[in-house]
Amino acid sequence: MSRVGKKIINIPNGVSIDWKDGEVRVKGPKGELSVKTLPGVDIKMEGNTLQVVNTSEERTGPAIHGLTRALINNQVVGVSEGYRKVLEIVGTGYRAALSGRSLTLQLGFSHSIEFPLPAGIEARVETPTRLEISGIDKQLVGQVAANIRRLRPPEPYKGKGVKYEGEYIRRKAGKSAGA
Repeated sequence: MSRVGKKIINIPNGVSIDWKDGEVRVKGPKGELSVKTLPGVDIKMEGNTLQVVNTSEERTGPAIHGLTRALINNQVVGVSEGYRKVLEIVGTGYRAALSGRSLTLQLGFSHSIEFPLPAGIEARVETPTRLEISGIDKQLVGQVAANIRRLRPPEPYKGKGVKYEGEYIRRKAGKSAGA
């Protein structure tokens, strides 16, 4: 049986969960999310707790059990607290600016990069070299942050590029003078 699937999900005040026809809808103060459940999983609600139960006899049952529980928990946390990723931009002349629903990034190329923000994602430029991506969908927040980082990943010699906050960049030694 799945260890993740056995854990009980605590539902905070202001969050409601509806489950019917294999779809779980989670509503909270920050918004609404839904996920379809696979067959072989049942949901039991008791007061302010929710438990996902594995009813499948198949070999993939425990994996689906844990996955379903993790997805529902991510939605509960998303609609109550939200998710955020912080990106740092390192490099001379590298900076970000927010204009409407798109980010303008200058990352050392001959041109600026316009990055449109998808629906459900908010961006905040704290300083020109620090960018915060936030939203209620954990997967979407992580994917948008990864797409921005992919535009100029940090290089190992000077560390220039877009990196996550707290990410360690393994540095390499540059060319050494001839002996």
